[in-house]
Amino acid sequence: MLIEAIRRSSRRILTFWRRKVGNQVTPLLSAVRLAGLVTATIALWGFAELAETVMRDQTQAFDTNILLAVQKLQAPWLTPIMLFITDIGDPTVLLVVGTIMSVVLLLRHQKSEAMTIALGGFGALGLNLLLKRLFERSRPALWSRVVEVKFYSFPSGHAMLSIVMYGLLGYLLATRYPKYRNLIILFMSLVIGLIGFSRMYLGVHWPTDIIAGYAAGFVWLMTCVLSLEIWRYRKDLSKSEPGI
Repeated sequence: MLIEAIRRSSRRILTFWRRKVGNQVTPLLSAVRLAGLVTATIALWGFAELAETVMRDQTQAFDTNILLAVQKLQAPWLTPIMLFITDIGDPTVLLVVGTIMSVVLLLRHQKSEAMTIALGGFGALGLNLLLKRLFERSRPALWSRVVEVKFYSFPSGHAMLSIVMYGLLGYLLATRYPKYRNLIILFMSLVIGLIGFSRMYLGVHWPTDIIAGYAAGFVWLMTCVLSLEIWRYRKDLSKSEPGI
């Protein structure tokens, strides 16, 4: 399970730090946060190979064939459903919901979780806009679209922000309600997958846009989860050792 694997990895790292670093974890926290942002930015450049392939039009046949296959699935009854699904993955909608969630968490004195949601949403949006500006890939125009899109295509903002925001929501719910963890993970994964599919169904993204968006979002999701675990660890450490 993706989220559980991330959590286990984070816990192992934190356990190692506690044994080897001990009380030095607190002064290192700021550096870790900064390192997470820098690492996520650098890791995104791991998409350079895919981006280079895309920019050289070496994925054109692959992208076109898949989009045309998806187009054959279009039906009058299915299009409104796809429009609804794409709306729940809209970056603006996700940021509004994320802001509301952050405020609610702050009111419940869950500062670490609130900051993680805010960092996840706005950080993902900033990275996505940066990447779109860097690659400036045009949208597909294989058929007449029912939705208007004006900005660049690569990587998909819907895919990137949905995996970050729904991933974080799933992580928080799964840690709070471990009994329903598998169901939560399955549901969130389904939502994230359908959002990506809806973008292809509506003809506004190439398949490689979606893949790149998920991959970039996954990197940022891991960074946010690790940061949250560090914040939680620091809080627990402060409670157990008041002198820190």
